Amino acid sequence: MTLTMSVAEREAFLAGTYVGILSVADEAGRAPLAVPVWYAYEPGGEITFITGRDSRKMALIRAAGRVSLVVQEAAPPYYRYVSVEGTVVAFEEPARLQDRRELAERYLGAQDGARYLESRKDVAETMVLTRVRPERWYTRDYGKQSG
Repeated sequence: MTLTMSVAEREAFLAGTYVGILSVADEAGRAPLAVPVWYAYEPGGEITFITGRDSRKMALIRAAGRVSLVVQEAAPPYYRYVSVEGTVVAFEEPARLQDRRELAERYLGAQDGARYLESRKDVAETMVLTRVRPERWYTRDYGKQSG
């Protein structure tokens, strides 16, 4: 039995609401930067996330042009994860309010998402939406072994 997810399984899982860990190559001699991010994904589409244009993360993303994203569910006995690597295909500056709202509401709900956006309105014009085209996948679903 394979523990690898099918295409449909991995895409449905990645489309779920999890905090991802974004990794991007760093300067020579340093380990890759790995940070938690809110992200959005529709099966078959691009991965999107929003970050500050002046952040170290954004500078590294622009320089590398590639990122990896790991998303996991760690509830035993069904531990599973998706790791995806892809090419950055677009930056949208500044990120649209609609995109920022959708992401905030995805993770916080409508009321807390609105509060979050209000608390971040002073930096709204500095936020950048990044689009990533998924290219390489690595998956595991340990729940399959108990099935």
